[in-house]
Amino acid sequence: MIRSTTALIAAALVAHAGPLAAKDKAPRTVTVGIAAINDFHGTLEPPQQSVVVPDGQGDFVQVPAGGAAWLASAVDSVRAKYRYHLTVSAGDMIGGSPFSSSSFLDEPAIGVMNRIGLDFNAAGNHEFDSGTEELLRKQKGGCAQFSAIKPCQIERFKGAKFTILAANTIKDDGSTLLPATAIRSFGNGRMRVKLGLIGLTLKNSGIGQKPENVKGIRFADEADTANALVSTLKAKGVDAVVVVIHQGGRTTDPAPNGCPGLYGEIKPILDRLDTRVDLVISGHTHWDYVCEYGAINKDKPFLMTSAGLWGKMVTDITLEIDPIANKVVSRKAQQVIVQSPGYRASTAFIANRTDFPQFEPRKDVADYVATYIKAADVVAKRPVGKIAAPVDKLDGPLANTGGPLGNLIADAQLAATTGAGAQIALMNPFGIRRSLNADTDGTVTFVDLFAVQPFRNRLVTVSLTGAEIKEALEQGFDANAPEQVLAPSAGFNFTYDRSQAIGSRITAINLGGALIDPAKSYRVTISRFMAEGGDSFDAFTKGRDPVEGMMEIDALEAWLKAVPPRTAPQEVRAIDARPDLNALKRNAPPGQKYR
Repeated sequence: MIRSTTALIAAALVAHAGPLAAKDKAPRTVTVGIAAINDFHGTLEPPQQSVVVPDGQGDFVQVPAGGAAWLASAVDSVRAKYRYHLTVSAGDMIGGSPFSSSSFLDEPAIGVMNRIGLDFNAAGNHEFDSGTEELLRKQKGGCAQFSAIKPCQIERFKGAKFTILAANTIKDDGSTLLPATAIRSFGNGRMRVKLGLIGLTLKNSGIGQKPENVKGIRFADEADTANALVSTLKAKGVDAVVVVIHQGGRTTDPAPNGCPGLYGEIKPILDRLDTRVDLVISGHTHWDYVCEYGAINKDKPFLMTSAGLWGKMVTDITLEIDPIANKVVSRKAQQVIVQSPGYRASTAFIANRTDFPQFEPRKDVADYVATYIKAADVVAKRPVGKIAAPVDKLDGPLANTGGPLGNLIADAQLAATTGAGAQIALMNPFGIRRSLNADTDGTVTFVDLFAVQPFRNRLVTVSLTGAEIKEALEQGFDANAPEQVLAPSAGFNFTYDRSQAIGSRITAINLGGALIDPAKSYRVTISRFMAEGGDSFDAFTKGRDPVEGMMEIDALEAWLKAVPPRTAPQEVRAIDARPDLNALKRNAPPGQKYR
């Protein structure tokens, strides 16, 4: 049959309509997913901690979370949603870590992240805890020793497969210690997009560090550094700019997917940041939030996220990018709780919840972690010294005082920091977790020490006037926290009287048998936790000229080794003028920062 010209034209139009329609329906944007974490702190095992989330009825619920093998599965679940994706960390991946990671220079923390498939980590302040040479070893690998701990104890360390970024860590010659930026491309042809990342540490990352840890580098302002790099990235054709920064904020209420009452040191940085930044992934404060910052400052329409700490959450971030317009057209984020096995807390069992996803531990990561846990057990049992007799942690009415064990620890900390000019050391009793036990022959193992001081806090020696020391001691007796009588080192003692008004309960302070001078400056050693105002001792934040020392537990080990067997000092250094009031107790206010 012969078809008419009209029919042929119509058929041709119909045949052509398919491709035209398909072209019209072609995607105009490219979707890129980002799985974001921060402040992992080498937490290989489930930390027996929870994520607190609103229950939608005006209250909150706890979801047990964390653990490297469960984190791996959670990250996998986020990445599975996207054809194109990145996995990033906003710093403090290492440092301040549990024994199973810190005992091996956090090599297993790096190994875990290699297996998880991390792409980038912005250096946090804790990345510098063992110095810049050790940080570079973490990146490049190898077994060169730059600290007291021997590297490569379990396996030859191959280094991080991901890139550590630190744009504002400037060497003397003006170059950066680590790469400042990175670019990743996704897609092909006209649908190809580029993400530019800027990595930033804290501008005060050097504060509190030992001078040798940061020798030859300086830490530049975060906003100034980022702003200078945005144009550079845009000139290279990036469609989206992501700032990964180890600084953050807090919110007035727990809201992992919200941002109520945001405050903190990140805000002035955001208020100065170039508006061409699309996304800010933050950390440091150990807080969790998803913030549309434009609702706070309409001139700065950033999306900002933080996933808390210890791998308890992963932030699932979605960017829709228009490659023709060369910009992000939409973005959103939500938190994924890394639910792991329930645990027994001090007052109740925190059970799993079926209203949140539950993850199975990823076997390769679980097996890898198990190797280091087993090895850590061997290290934990090594002898570290001898004591004349076990030293009990005080209990009952005296639980908030240090007693002989507090004296022993304070003396160890003073001896460890004399090189920084220390004249006084003060130990917070709430930081003493267990009695110091020993074998029948008096031998103390490392695990015995770790039971007493598990926090791996570094010591910090600062300058305080006599008046500021009194203010700090008074804060142990104010109404802002449970009462806590700081344990002093030898040669320093004070008298307290609870019958006096708050702020006037320290009635005498002596050093070397003489009253301290309120106007004179003294060198005082405390833990970093205390130096940052922990346990409500805000006066210690006034400390000047800080010099960071060794870990608390290392100081105690050195003290025991020096004189075997060591005897705990029995003298009373914190003198109660009214022992009849010794049972006075106060309840802690909600949200107070305590051990």
